Amino acid sequence: MGEIDKSISFDGREIRLKVGLLAPQAGGAVLVESEETAVLVAATQSSGREGIDFLPLLVDYEERLYAAGRIPGGFLRREGRPPEKATLISRLIDRPMRPLFPQWLRDDIQIVATTLSMDERVPPDVLAVTGASIATLLAQIPFNGPMAAVRVGLVGDDFIINPTYNEIEVGDLDLVVAGSPDGVIMVEAGANQLPEHDMIEAIDFGYEAVRDLIQEQRNLLEELGIEIIHLDPPEVDSTLEDFITEKSTSSIKEILAHYEYTKPQRDEKLDEVKGTVAEAIAELAEDDAVRVAADSNPKALPTVFKGVTKKLMRGQIIEEGMRVDGRKLDEVRKITCRTSLLPSRVHGSALFQRELTQVMSIVTLGTPGDAQELDDLHPDEQKRYLHHYNMPPYSVGETKPMRSPGRREVGHGALAERALLPVLPPREEFPYVIRVVSEVLSSNGSTSMGSVCGSTLSLMDAGVPIAKPVSGAAMGLIKEGEEVRILTDIQGIEDFLGDMDFKVAGTETGITALQMDMKITGLPVAIIADAINQARGARLHILDKMNEALSEPRKELSPSAPRLLTIKIDPDMIGLVIGPGGKTIKGITEQTGAKVDIDDDGTVTISSTDGAKAQQARGIIEGMTKKLSAGDVYVGKVTRIIPIGAFVEFLPGKEGMIHISQLADYRVGKVEDEVSVGEELVVKVREIDGRGRINLTRLGIHPDEAATARAASGDD
Repeated sequence: MGEIDKSISFDGREIRLKVGLLAPQAGGAVLVESEETAVLVAATQSSGREGIDFLPLLVDYEERLYAAGRIPGGFLRREGRPPEKATLISRLIDRPMRPLFPQWLRDDIQIVATTLSMDERVPPDVLAVTGASIATLLAQIPFNGPMAAVRVGLVGDDFIINPTYNEIEVGDLDLVVAGSPDGVIMVEAGANQLPEHDMIEAIDFGYEAVRDLIQEQRNLLEELGIEIIHLDPPEVDSTLEDFITEKSTSSIKEILAHYEYTKPQRDEKLDEVKGTVAEAIAELAEDDAVRVAADSNPKALPTVFKGVTKKLMRGQIIEEGMRVDGRKLDEVRKITCRTSLLPSRVHGSALFQRELTQVMSIVTLGTPGDAQELDDLHPDEQKRYLHHYNMPPYSVGETKPMRSPGRREVGHGALAERALLPVLPPREEFPYVIRVVSEVLSSNGSTSMGSVCGSTLSLMDAGVPIAKPVSGAAMGLIKEGEEVRILTDIQGIEDFLGDMDFKVAGTETGITALQMDMKITGLPVAIIADAINQARGARLHILDKMNEALSEPRKELSPSAPRLLTIKIDPDMIGLVIGPGGKTIKGITEQTGAKVDIDDDGTVTISSTDGAKAQQARGIIEGMTKKLSAGDVYVGKVTRIIPIGAFVEFLPGKEGMIHISQLADYRVGKVEDEVSVGEELVVKVREIDGRGRINLTRLGIHPDEAATARAASGDD
């Protein structure tokens, strides 16, 4: 294949494709560029492994710090564990790609996207998503594409395709839309309480651009003489499936008709039916075709049984409009909420429960020094709001080893974080670093939205002055031919049997976060619009239930939360406060017990659980950084005596000297005859010399000046 360069333009924003230049041994590879950001995406296929009953797709996004002209920190000076942002981009690529591979495909497929160059204008993630489709098509892997993705921003009243980082930051929307020829296949969004109709318009606007990118991929393949591979599924002997369907259908239908069954009861009944079918197979002759098929593949029975159950559940929803738990299609499960669940040592806590889904969220308030330092390619250097999501195996009644957070945990935490960011107070009003941890104690669907609801309550319980409460619901969908049913607040089994998992979070005003994943090859924007509008009713219903538990943030912080004082100093005085090797600032901390953080702009944040200690540290810093003028009068204390004068600390951390000639209006023989260490004196700033030394005097102080100084110092 020869080298080909192709350029695509969107409203003056250019995307460049280079094919045939890099990674010649990969199945397919493309270099996707925009401005100075360049992402290499390679796709490779290898033969499937024995016993695999799923699509072994592996998607990795790799960041190299050389892309931004930086050398990694640490002892090894090389990239280590992928940062959280890289994990999220890996998921962003995987989610629209996975549904487009034939579900019968069992070959190992790996997609690797590597950012080779990056400026601070163009995010690489949507370039990597589109590049994954191109690389897969070039590798001629069976794929129901092309697929493409674009980002949509909203600046003022205008939608923008593929906005820069700055346009994302100042705008009210950060939306990624991915689509195939069949429709929208993935949506990921954060928004500043955007009304539903604006969000729908943005998705439609994005999909128009996606269709242009899809056509450009077709043009590229035609130019290269490459055909898109569409293979028919392999023929499968239906003997076993027919037997299981015949033996189990009536029993499964009867179980599904018992809407009063709880999830454990329904699962137990279905397991009994599956066991009965297994016994029926075991009673067949050893050479019977059904038994041979079952014995040759131990996974066949549970797989086929799940398929039959799924088909019958979907049919019940399509034909009868009833769900497995008896709810109507737009009905939300029973909700209970509690706040202040844990002792006050915890800064804020809440429990949100939606039937069997139970999430406990805990808030910790920290100082500015607790902000997370980000070591990745993206412009943000710190995070002051951290949302972490944990889902232990006992939450679904299982036992398995506990590992570090996986992609799912990282993704769900990021979604909840994105949903709550728009309502958090600005740093200037609430300088705390905020960490929320959502512990999933029981899971039966929609745990990510449960964490949004529980975290809203825990933030208000902690006294964080959020602008408005946020709630969320997961929407599902069943599509059979032209028949479509949208489900509100899906539970686990509906996620399994459905075609869509669409999470919508927001306030009463509008949407703050979206995340939509598909199991089919795409949906029209009109159906997505119906789901968004139906989700609003669920969101408002859930907000009403949350308001019954706690309707507004508490007025006071937890007694154990740190108290913060913020002052502003001249940036030129930062070095003075820090001192050589941090000596001065460490001394303030040791003296007062308060923690001191200083930003480059001169913002000083003082934290302590003891308000008096924080005020003491504040006084020291204000004293050290106060700009003095000749003639200022203070009350000070003698700290030491030398033959030619006495040193007086007249402000916290600020000391000056009274020369022996300035101690009295007569000749003083010895300094000790006039003053002693620890004695309080009223002094006036006589001069500040060229080296910054402060010379004081006791002479020429008017009685009114002395009285004012004593009153200011609290000395009666």
